[in-house]
Amino acid sequence: MAHINLLPWRQELRRERQRQFLTVMGLSAVLMGLIVLAVHLQYSRMIAAQESRNQVLRDHIQEVDKQLAQIKDLDRKIEQLKARMQVIERLQANRPEVVRLFNELAESLPDGVYLTKLKQKGNTLTIEGEAQSQTRVSSFMRSLDAARSMANPSLEVIEVDPKSPEKARRFVLRVTQVIPEAGESDKPKLQARK
Repeated sequence: MAHINLLPWRQELRRERQRQFLTVMGLSAVLMGLIVLAVHLQYSRMIAAQESRNQVLRDHIQEVDKQLAQIKDLDRKIEQLKARMQVIERLQANRPEVVRLFNELAESLPDGVYLTKLKQKGNTLTIEGEAQSQTRVSSFMRSLDAARSMANPSLEVIEVDPKSPEKARRFVLRVTQVIPEAGESDKPKLQARK
């Protein structure tokens, strides 16, 4: 006789396939979770390593910024020192000019003219004084114009001093101080003294 299997073999086969499918699905899900976890851990390690490198760079940048600030401070101090040195050199170079200026003023001063006040602002000298006559003031101005260290004398005020018994003329004039170039001071000077 023929052997007939009356058991529900198709249902058993279907259940077996479902169980295999669910097992494969579960294993795939677990494997996928492990892969995601591994990628996440790898990225976390890479981010942490990059952050530590960034922190090292930030520290170096802060050190370099401090050094740059020190360099700027030193540059500022160097510029201040250079400016001071230039002022000192200029004062050293102009030291004989004061003596020369007073010497030329004394040589340029004609008889009958007296200086009462001398004021310097920059290269401009303001000279105040008294003279016996206007011609003596003009003679003084010509002498100043001929002087080596002075130029462009201009008369500001000339007036008769009512307090003076000799009726002296009070005058104010301005003259520009000229600093001669090196070697010019050695040239002989022709000066007309009146």
